[in-house]
Amino acid sequence: FASWQNCDVSVKTTLCMREAESFKEQGNAYYAKKDYNEAYNYYTKAIDTCPNNASYYGNRAATLMMLGRFREALGDAQQSVRLDDSFVRGHLREGKCHLSLGNAMAASRCFQRVLELDHKNTQAQQELKNASTVLEYEKIAEVDFEKRDFRKVVFCMDRALEFAPACHRFKILKAECLALLGRYPEAQSVASDILRMDSTNADALYVRGLCLYYEDCIEKAVQFFIQALRMAPDHEKACLACRNAKALKAKKEDGNKAFKEGNYKLAYELYTEALGIDPNNIKTNAKLYCNRGTVNSKLRKLEEAIDDCTNAVKLDETYIKAYLRRAQCYMDTEQYEDAVRDYEKVYQTEKTKEHKQLLKNAQVELKKSKRKDYYKILGVDKNASEDEIKKAYRKRALMHHPDRHSGASAEVQKEEEKKFKEVGEAFTILSDPKKKARYDSGQDLEEDGLNMGDFDANNIFKAFFGGPGGFSFEGRWKCPSISFEMYVNHLTGQLSLPEEMCCLRRVFDFST
Repeated sequence: FASWQNCDVSVKTTLCMREAESFKEQGNAYYAKKDYNEAYNYYTKAIDTCPNNASYYGNRAATLMMLGRFREALGDAQQSVRLDDSFVRGHLREGKCHLSLGNAMAASRCFQRVLELDHKNTQAQQELKNASTVLEYEKIAEVDFEKRDFRKVVFCMDRALEFAPACHRFKILKAECLALLGRYPEAQSVASDILRMDSTNADALYVRGLCLYYEDCIEKAVQFFIQALRMAPDHEKACLACRNAKALKAKKEDGNKAFKEGNYKLAYELYTEALGIDPNNIKTNAKLYCNRGTVNSKLRKLEEAIDDCTNAVKLDETYIKAYLRRAQCYMDTEQYEDAVRDYEKVYQTEKTKEHKQLLKNAQVELKKSKRKDYYKILGVDKNASEDEIKKAYRKRALMHHPDRHSGASAEVQKEEEKKFKEVGEAFTILSDPKKKARYDSGQDLEEDGLNMGDFDANNIFKAFFGGPGGFSFEGRWKCPSISFEMYVNHLTGQLSLPEEMCCLRRVFDFST
């Protein structure tokens, strides 16, 4: 009876092996057709029928690798070599799975084992070189990340991922560097792909939050950082980013509140503190610089405001508000060429009527700035009254009249004659309401038929100082007590004459 029983077991085993082999053959057929899902199903049936056959696990591992399911494939490959340590294909597949998942050290050990079993195995030799290459890229990336050379890290990770396409660690590092480089859509895409496969991946949650944080979506970013910390409470980067995000949000809001309340000094201090929290947050810092520039403009620290706006556009070249703020500061400091350049940049980006008008105004002011400043020549404000313009002409004309400087050097006489002529030009334009209006609007005065090249300042002087007495400077001043220059200095407030000499005004009074 015992022999019959043993015979029965042997028959059953043989039948099971035959059935398993049948499943294997069907799996091979589907594998050859690249129908990996069906191949996987039949290899699984073979394993269920005969669970101690190394080749079945090896075949299923190969199928899972083709399906991109490397972690499951690794388990099957490891089981195959546990059942048969001399199974070369099993060791090769285990090594390939380790390498695809980014564990180059473990992969190297597998390939070295293959070479121990078959020292001429060319596939193992090549894969060993690939593993060494991945290890080298890892080392370089680690050093470059510390140097903050994020572009090079991305390059290294792209090369490493050619050999390790399923390595989440490499993908996360690449995504983090893309975020730090400001390439947010690319970084988000990588992180989102990982989260679709593993929604609890703390690193991917951190990178997703980092992208939002750097795009100045701070509230949403904090939510992702908190979620990452739930998955991995010791995640240092997520913890630091969360702390920075909350601090930055609070400081910025406090600064905005102080500004709205008119407390510009406090707003400046708060924006400055916020700028020191995280130098990597480019978009938020650009807004902070622009906000601080606005504060400085309110405090009439226009050069400091320009510097802040410049820092803002260095961080974000598309930041229209910073260009507009800087352009206005340039206008206020009469740096019209710079203002025109900023307004042109704005108008090229946003062709609105408002921006067109701002550009036109700046161009007019630039044109006006290249002409003689008649207000400056007379020493009066642009809103000076007719009487103030007359008084200013009287004073300047007397100061620069050639007769006053007849005893000076030829160089001084030439310079004073030039100034005398300019004073006459200024008075001719600013004393005529029509010409003054055209001058103020930036229009060409030549259109009014006024040719300043043929201008005679003496005629204006005679007309202004002429009257019943018919006074002119055409004679020399003849007085034993005082010189003509002394008397002019007295009239222009530069010299005080003795009281007894002031009676000369009845004879030669310039103040009427």
